This record gives sequence, structure tokens and C-alpha cells, in this order.
Amino acid sequence: MNITLRGEKLKITDAMKEYADEKLERLNKYLDDSDNVKANIVVKVQNYKQKVEVTIPLKSFILRAEEVQDDFYSAIDIVVDKIERQIRKNKTKLQSKKIKNSKEIVFDYIEDYKDEEEEKGSIVKRKKIEVKPMSEEEAIIQMELLGHQFYLFKDAETLKPALVYKRNDGCYGIIESD
Repeated sequence: MNITLRGEKLKITDAMKEYADEKLERLNKYLDDSDNVKANIVVKVQNYKQKVEVTIPLKSFILRAEEVQDDFYSAIDIVVDKIERQIRKNKTKLQSKKIKNSKEIVFDYIEDYKDEEEEKGSIVKRKKIEVKPMSEEEAIIQMELLGHQFYLFKDAETLKPALVYKRNDGCYGIIESD
């Protein structure tokens, strides 16, 4: 696995890079062609804590997790555990749906924490994404892998934008456009 480790407001040391490499190596057993997989790790400093975001774009979906801890090492441990849990949890769904989309899905929604100075109710972040055609089942899998409550996609049959979301009862809902 090729790992890119980047720090914001933080200098990345060789020890941090080696530790991240060692921990992410655990995920190689779940990936078919782990040599060609690229993992992006961003470490941000927030007050006295460190936020670690790991994004692993694969051919049909994106694995992503983030964690805020007092230090980098404990955060990277928890993030790798989260990604491993995502893979195990969704293994049967991924095998049963037989995702055949060979193009990469570009949906890298990264949630930032609001600064205390910002007013409530104001737009604090704007993001542009490329919406790819996919089935409802693929969109649900992608949403679960990202750990989000909703996911915007283009319906493969109608080619219209749609949004899948997780309901409070544990089921899913779809909002379609006209």
C-alpha cells in the first residue's frame, strides 16, 4: 500500500510515517492488489488534540475513517480499527452485490469542525463533488463505507440525481429529483 501522510499545522516525523505504514499494513489482507492501493492520511491539530483522517480510494468505493485523540498514535490505531470493522461489516454486502463499476468514485466528503468564532446557522463549508451513476444498492454500500447518514449519487437507470439516507428506524430512504 502506498501511503501519503500529510500534516496540517504539524510536522510529520519519520516515526509517525513508520507507525502509520505498520498499522495500515494490517489492511493489506483485505485488498486484492494492495501494491497499487493508495492511502491518504491527513493529520490536523485542533486545540490540544490531533485529528487523523484516512481515505483509501478503491476501484468501486472509498474506505474512510477519522478520529480525534490526544496523540497521533492512538488516533491511527482507532482509525485502522474502524476501517477494518467497515470492511468486515460490509464484506457480505460487497460480495452479494457484485459491484462491477471499474471507475473510481470521487466523493471525498471530509467534515470539518466549526470554529467557536463562527456564527451559528452560517454556511461554513462548500464542497463540489462529482456524482457518478450507480445503483441504489451501490449507493447504500458507499454511504455505509464512508460512515455517513446520507449519500448523493446519480441513479444508473434514470441518470437523475438521488439521495439515499439512513432513517432513525435503521432502514433507508431515497429522495429522487424530478
